[in-house]
Amino acid sequence: MNGHDDKHDQLDPVSSQALEWVIQLTSGAATTADAEALQRWCAQSPDHKTAFTEAVGLFRAARIAGRELAEQGAAGQASSNVVRLRLPASRQFDFRSVAMNRRGFLGGGVAAAAAGIAYAVVEPPLGLWPSLAELQADYRTGTGQQRGVSLADGVSVEMNTRTSLALRMTGGINLIAGETEVDVAHSPKIPFTVTASDGQVEARQARFNIRRDDSGVCVTCIDGAVEVQQDGRSVGLQPAQQVAYGPGGLGAPVTVDPDVVTAWRQGLLILHDEPLAQVIDEVNRYRPGRIILANGALEKRRVNGVFHLDRLDGVIDEVRQLGATVTALPGGIILLS
Repeated sequence: MNGHDDKHDQLDPVSSQALEWVIQLTSGAATTADAEALQRWCAQSPDHKTAFTEAVGLFRAARIAGRELAEQGAAGQASSNVVRLRLPASRQFDFRSVAMNRRGFLGGGVAAAAAGIAYAVVEPPLGLWPSLAELQADYRTGTGQQRGVSLADGVSVEMNTRTSLALRMTGGINLIAGETEVDVAHSPKIPFTVTASDGQVEARQARFNIRRDDSGVCVTCIDGAVEVQQDGRSVGLQPAQQVAYGPGGLGAPVTVDPDVVTAWRQGLLILHDEPLAQVIDEVNRYRPGRIILANGALEKRRVNGVFHLDRLDGVIDEVRQLGATVTALPGGIILLS
């Protein structure tokens, strides 16, 4: 059992079921029926609710293990065989003693209940915690945080929530995840370059916004001029122009309102006739936990409004008016059914 006491790897049925519920919720396949079933399951007893809270905590604790791996790797330290998670104990399961093996990541009964959690440290489900690549960034913001960084040669960046940047050995930066506004104040000898996924943005004197998420990369020119490149193709952008690229290639420029794109700099989220599914994805960037839309009939309903990023409960109130049932669960999880 990899050198630890196997009695702690034996989950009681309620704790095992709680872990299975968290895995289901983070699979991206949760349905209205799942939401209703989970409500009934948590209502069975206080122990059921406690077990679910601790299961969410176990998943969140994976970020601690991932951070330890990243720090040891960056320091060039030889790694031990085990990363140990430390969480408050309950009557049902002593989470303080869960040992996570680097090769299999979880052993014994815990592995059976939480299969796939090792992969989740590298690619977290639904972004519930930073990936290993994000933890290895030179600059990073947490959920709801913003940060300004001054770089060499008169270049500054403003980082939005859950953003990770790495400095490139050849100059410029790599956007690992999230969103940043880049200001190249003067024309350097060579263009300042931001790489993101399999493309890059070059600018000599400009201000632009670049965002990278699961759907791809989106670049918006605010001032000056920028060039966006991917797979041998390039597109030039002027102020108020935007282009996206991803697995489908480099798109065509479109005209946008830069004030809407950069509203996050003023602490605002501006929604103009946006589908609810997209709105939920956006709100999830700024709040801890996760909002899960488990009602397919509501996904395309349109939402309008201006919301403060530090008061996003207004979005939940708006969703209620669309006919959704809102259920708050432990761990900051909200189900919309």
